[in-house]
Amino acid sequence: MATVVIMPKQGNTVESCIITAWQKKVGDQVSEGDVLAEVETDKALVEVESPAAGTLLELFFAEGDDVPVLTNIAAIGEPGEDVSDLRPDGAASEAAPEPAATPTPAAAPEVPPTAAAPGDRDRLRISPRARKLAEQKGVDVASIQGSGPLGRIVERDVQAAMAKQPTMTPLAKSMVAGGGFTAPEAGSGLRGRIMAGDLAITAAEREAPVEEEVTVIPVKGVRKIIAERMLESLQSTAQLTLNASADARALLAYRQRLKSSAEELGLQKVTINDLILLAISRILPQFPELNALFQEGAIHQYKNVHLGMAVDTPRGLMVPKIRRANSLSLRQISAEGKRLATACLEGKINPDELSGGTFTVTNLGNLGVESFTPVLNPPEVAILGVGNINLKPVEVEGEVEFIPHLGLSLTINHQVVDGAPAARFLQALSQGLADIELLLAL
Repeated sequence: MATVVIMPKQGNTVESCIITAWQKKVGDQVSEGDVLAEVETDKALVEVESPAAGTLLELFFAEGDDVPVLTNIAAIGEPGEDVSDLRPDGAASEAAPEPAATPTPAAAPEVPPTAAAPGDRDRLRISPRARKLAEQKGVDVASIQGSGPLGRIVERDVQAAMAKQPTMTPLAKSMVAGGGFTAPEAGSGLRGRIMAGDLAITAAEREAPVEEEVTVIPVKGVRKIIAERMLESLQSTAQLTLNASADARALLAYRQRLKSSAEELGLQKVTINDLILLAISRILPQFPELNALFQEGAIHQYKNVHLGMAVDTPRGLMVPKIRRANSLSLRQISAEGKRLATACLEGKINPDELSGGTFTVTNLGNLGVESFTPVLNPPEVAILGVGNINLKPVEVEGEVEFIPHLGLSLTINHQVVDGAPAARFLQALSQGLADIELLLAL
């Protein structure tokens, strides 16, 4: 009996995943635990492993398809086994070829299942990795016969085409990879090596004006989620931003003490951002109006601080949560923040760790930003933006001194939070940062 492969459920918040690459093709023998596919949630990359040993009989979806979780995506069993009852509705599957039958004179030649139909050749089927490799190496993919599902061109097809190409000088390769040039079958160099002078300018390059050069990037995955949520945030909330600054001398001095502390204490890697997270976790419980969610017409105020921290990753912005930050020590907050940030950067974050926050912090200070307008992460009612540390003129006993200050920008949902409590929170946070060592006693 055939074994079904399902799209795995990734946490409680993920509804579907995109199949980015099939690692096995129909007809391959697989063992239990072999990686069959790579799939992308709106937050991370995940490998789908084979649940059984046998022959990969059918792929129910192609690369690039967005498939709901817990949906059948493939079948494994014995060659020739019927798996039609496992095929989900709407699947455009690739099945294993049937054993060859003795042809009759009237029989028409059978089209291989991996060959693309004539109409499909106009819409080139190629995986993102194969397209990138072809662009880098200057390979013309139009003439490549794909070996992937439904005739899709995959990375190994491009590699095979590269092996058949004549060699090119580095300059010629870069010119072809940059677009606008085509290479002949053989060049004027030694043993047919293609030189830069052998390249021909494409007709499209001769005719197209420079201003028409454009890169089209589909909005999908994490970028699509960010786009939808940012628009929804601005359309569904009344956002107001307050700006302030905090005396940063104590922060800088205490951070220097930590860097000079004994290595066995585990405090040398504590950052200014870790100290800011600690301060927020201690001050926020005093202002329950801001440590809250606005859902279904009701305000939900939380006792514990589930602190979201914005992380910039190659796949887009992610906001993992430090659970019960108000109950953690400075060293624990630092360690948990680094663990979550690393998981986001490596694409291994648990989706459940990206939900359930009550307040968010986003820090652009390391990029030289002094102040900005952070956008709310609904249903949260407040988000704090942290800027860089700049010298600020302050009058001290009749004299002007330049004192380092940290930029703070607080955005609130003015539907449920008034300006006065938001300003009082900023004031208390600024005082707490100025006396950071006192907060460590709380």
